[in-house]
Amino acid sequence: MVRNKEDFSFSTCWNIKKHRNGRAMLEEIMELGFRNVELNYNVTREHLTTIEPMIENGAIGISSVHHAFPYIDDTDFDTDSPMLGYEDEDKRRRALDLLKQSVEYAVRYGAKAVVVHPGEVPFPDNIDARLKDIYKNQGRNSEAYATLWTTMLEQRQSQAPQNLERIHRSLEEISDFIEQKGYKVAIGIETRARCYQIPTLREAEWLTGRLKGSPVGLWYDIGHAMMMERMGLYENLRDLKELELPLAGVHIHETIGLSDHWCPYVHSGLDDFDVFLDMIHKAPVRVYELKSACLPEEIEQSHNQIMNKLLVLEGQAK
Repeated sequence: MVRNKEDFSFSTCWNIKKHRNGRAMLEEIMELGFRNVELNYNVTREHLTTIEPMIENGAIGISSVHHAFPYIDDTDFDTDSPMLGYEDEDKRRRALDLLKQSVEYAVRYGAKAVVVHPGEVPFPDNIDARLKDIYKNQGRNSEAYATLWTTMLEQRQSQAPQNLERIHRSLEEISDFIEQKGYKVAIGIETRARCYQIPTLREAEWLTGRLKGSPVGLWYDIGHAMMMERMGLYENLRDLKELELPLAGVHIHETIGLSDHWCPYVHSGLDDFDVFLDMIHKAPVRVYELKSACLPEEIEQSHNQIMNKLLVLEGQAK
């Protein structure tokens, strides 16, 4: 039975840019009615000096941390990097060490999962940004979009296999680390917001299928998945129906056009988000990941709509 906000978490993505003090940041989230948070990858060690006492005294619960955690000022290992799929072995090992660090923090804080951006197919420039610009100005059906998309897709399909092999090796190693330590924490590989990034849903099935019995599962970011479907990378409902995907958690937000992190239903004014309710219902960890433009009253309205729809879904399942 889905209950109220106690069954949901809220990401510090929403307000981290306005707070240097971690306690103030979490207290603002608690004012929304949430008692569990996801600490995102911009949380610094300075933030943690005031967050950790709140965790220790039970004022706040940590559902998940977002790798790399805490924040690291290094573009080689930021959230839009090859990360676990580096061809350079020294960099891949460094990325793996950082993931071990994220896992250690998650376990220390009692989190259920670590959200991971596993990697990407490297391009010499940000071809995703160029595609999105054409999408917005000329449309997905334009000749310019089709031409550039074909270029992107051919390179992605050509190079993804070797990147997936390296990512698999890294995930296998982190799984062994977790098992050896006796930790109870999931590794959630997240659906991404750029078309050259890994994984697609089928790539996620390939990875998790080779790691059956491990703590690795899919972290289904709904807004990102909406964006990738609109760009043409995959079809969510078809793939989710056809594939076997162990679910580690979800990020709840909506994409309007190609702009993500909006409040579901409220900002779009549409019921298209209904198709993702089953994923939210099944997810072991449910995290709202919203942008700062989302106002408290909009967050409340969106959550209430999701709750009402989930209750109807539960009633139909009985």
